[in-house]
Amino acid sequence: MSIEQQRRLVTELPGPRSLALMSRKTAAVPDGVGTTMPVFAARAGGGIVVDVDGNHLIDLGSGIAVTSVGASAPRVVEAVTEQVAAFTHTCFMVTPYEGYLRVAETLNRITPGDYEKRTVLFNSGAEAVENAVKIARAHTQRDAVVVFDHAYHGRTNLTMAMTAKSKPYKHGFGPFAPEVYRAAGSYPYRDGNLDGAAAAARAIDWIDKQIGAENLAALVIEPIQGEGGFIEPAPGFLPALAAWCRASGVVFVADEVQTGFARTGDLFACEREGVVPDLIVTAKGIAGGLPLSAVTGRAEIMQAPHVGGLGGTYGGNPLACAAALAAIETIEAEGLAERARKIESLLIERLSRLRDRDDRIGDVRGRGAMIAVELVRPGGTEPDPRLARDVARAAHQQGVIVLTCGTYGNVLRFLPPLTISDKLLNDAFDVLDAAFAATR
Repeated sequence: MSIEQQRRLVTELPGPRSLALMSRKTAAVPDGVGTTMPVFAARAGGGIVVDVDGNHLIDLGSGIAVTSVGASAPRVVEAVTEQVAAFTHTCFMVTPYEGYLRVAETLNRITPGDYEKRTVLFNSGAEAVENAVKIARAHTQRDAVVVFDHAYHGRTNLTMAMTAKSKPYKHGFGPFAPEVYRAAGSYPYRDGNLDGAAAAARAIDWIDKQIGAENLAALVIEPIQGEGGFIEPAPGFLPALAAWCRASGVVFVADEVQTGFARTGDLFACEREGVVPDLIVTAKGIAGGLPLSAVTGRAEIMQAPHVGGLGGTYGGNPLACAAALAAIETIEAEGLAERARKIESLLIERLSRLRDRDDRIGDVRGRGAMIAVELVRPGGTEPDPRLARDVARAAHQQGVIVLTCGTYGNVLRFLPPLTISDKLLNDAFDVLDAAFAATR
């Protein structure tokens, strides 16, 4: 399938076919399932999503960091087509298959750490996070879990407890799982002069006083916080926490659901500072758009749960495993980690120039193809969520898919496929420049 890699609008957005489908959605799907844009996709590939009306939209979202290799990557399409003709499902816990083993062996090879590892596969990021906690509790025989301000870990009951932001993720859905505690993290834009080591010391002191290391099973953290606002901690923060965990017998869990698989310019974000987690949680970009997630970690920790204690009917589905192997091959063969670093240079340069002439951009941050701007009211740091919504809406109307995020709702985030062209990126950011000018 060849899709012209050019933004093109042939109708107003949404077009008539999308409007008709949105009417059907309203009648068939609960309002709790929202959409960023009221357009329906028909095809996608490279950096373009084609809607049912024939509009070509520039994709700066990748299905929330999922289609990093593109939404119709040739290796993925070929591998899934071959697998679907062989069989779609047997359940690995009933009659296992080699694809699951190959994914586990690959993750054991490419994730940080040269120790002996084991991997277990699931379906979603939240499911994998929840199982990482189960594994840590089984290993340590402790109950408590520490997470951080601005964290997002999922929508299951336990992971809602671990997620910081109430609306839309938690409001009205409690009570939540107990023994989850929230520490202050590192947010350089809003921490003043607090460096990484000092921020880690603050968190560790709080943990020691409020919980006690002897009660703590796991410390779970996103190396760069995603839904919380693409918050990259100050240098030294993650290494200090990891060292404290090792000394205290606490399982250090890196939630790389959004940051993994070359998204940040490294295969995994924690590698930038040489942090080696005990357990690493992956999903999203792992399988080129098919549902798959994993927990990979030290063999002695992963072996703690009893036989039958881990699993799930669809975990490591053969189609998703085929897609994952093809997606990882694509990342390695096409040098997509290096491509992410080039995308970073282009986006940071464009956004920094925009910030120089627009004082409503308080911060430009992120790594690789995971970049964000935090929007504030002029003359200070007060969050401006309305501006984020207005700029995103203006971009949407011109055919650029942009997502918002952040605890305060004031962050524009950019997650383009790693296969997107510079031409499309420059066109998209020309649209964003115009959107900022139009909201003055």
